[in-house]
Amino acid sequence: MESLWRAATGQDPNPEDYKGIEFWSNPERSGWLTKQGEYIKTWRRRWFVLKQGKLFWFKDSSNITRASTPRGVIPVGTCLTVKGAEDVVNKPYAFELSTGDYTMYFVADTEKEKEEWINSIGRAIVQHSRSVTESEVVDYDSRR
Repeated sequence: MESLWRAATGQDPNPEDYKGIEFWSNPERSGWLTKQGEYIKTWRRRWFVLKQGKLFWFKDSSNITRASTPRGVIPVGTCLTVKGAEDVVNKPYAFELSTGDYTMYFVADTEKEKEEWINSIGRAIVQHSRSVTESEVVDYDSRR
């Protein structure tokens, strides 16, 4: 949870939080989103990259390379929900990403982009969730 706290508070991420992830190459999704700060509730436009269960953001989209340093990183596997939040923040195309303890708010440019981000992040939550390990998965069909 420490890296989500760092992300929520705007502190620079620890390089250990994204070690081995080539965020500069072939992301699962990337694009502009406007993100609300956790404590100072200002909205800032940032370039987001979703790759291998991590949601990174950068100040701009130009020239993201191996040497780039993300402004923040969220391990989406620690998140429980991603859903629309227009009514919560009173902005169109808004959505939220929540761990249960922390909720972060984002605004996409269009309804289509909002839905695509929600779907992509939702898939990443399922794929990278630490709440269910293979040893905990129960095969209900075998119990019949």
